[in-house]
Amino acid sequence: MAILNYAEKTNTRRFATRMVKPKKIGKRVKSLTTILGKNSGRSGGQITVRHQGGRHKRFYRNVDFKRDKHSVEAKVEMLEYDPNRNVQVALLSYTDGEKRYILAPKGLQAGDMVMAGEKAEVKLGNAMKLKNMPVGTVVHNVELTPGKGGQFGRSAGTSIIIQAKEGVWAHLKMPSGEIRMVPLEAMGTVGVLGNEDWKNMNFGKAGRKRHMGIRPTVRGTAQDPESHPHGGGEGRSGVGRKSPMTVYGKKAVGKTRKRNKWTSKYILKRRK
Repeated sequence: MAILNYAEKTNTRRFATRMVKPKKIGKRVKSLTTILGKNSGRSGGQITVRHQGGRHKRFYRNVDFKRDKHSVEAKVEMLEYDPNRNVQVALLSYTDGEKRYILAPKGLQAGDMVMAGEKAEVKLGNAMKLKNMPVGTVVHNVELTPGKGGQFGRSAGTSIIIQAKEGVWAHLKMPSGEIRMVPLEAMGTVGVLGNEDWKNMNFGKAGRKRHMGIRPTVRGTAQDPESHPHGGGEGRSGVGRKSPMTVYGKKAVGKTRKRNKWTSKYILKRRK
């Protein structure tokens, strides 16, 4: 999708840009949307995730990440903006009357026909098991555990490449460059996710971020010593410690985690 500049040239709009939203053909499906609750990064009144709060009211679209309606054709009714993710969603209308939302890959248009399952062809928007796709196919919304639903490749402009097949495993090259083994029985959707220019958008003013629920982030050195380990001092004092700290007093640089996750054995090549 293209990026547009605002016509008005006020101080807040001068450098701001926006994404071209898809033209709607109909209204959102009420049975597939619910009002998304707010927690402002708090659990039991305690802040667990910082810099969150406010936010405009949102409707959550129940996206079909599993694509478990097999061998039934569906027509793309429209592409729709989703405030909860950086990629657009497509509304599918199946031949039996059911409707579902899916992530919209680049090039998918209203009126296209898509399908999932064993009978589906290797075509844009179709979903099938990795074993039915040839090596070199570009996919998104890939399952890590068969039947659980897509967990990989769900953000704007993301694509995963099937590099090889060995035994019951497929070797997938992630956007980060990491090569990981995933079962061939896992499902994936053909194509690259659209809206790839989202990361180049300029928000232009702080208020636009506040509408998204993102509150200001203040440097630790600008705070008082009771609020942050870097705080205090006369003038523009630095960190003043051997190692930079988080707001909780933990080390912020160097090795802070042990790499002993059970999924590490499925990584053939790390992103570094």
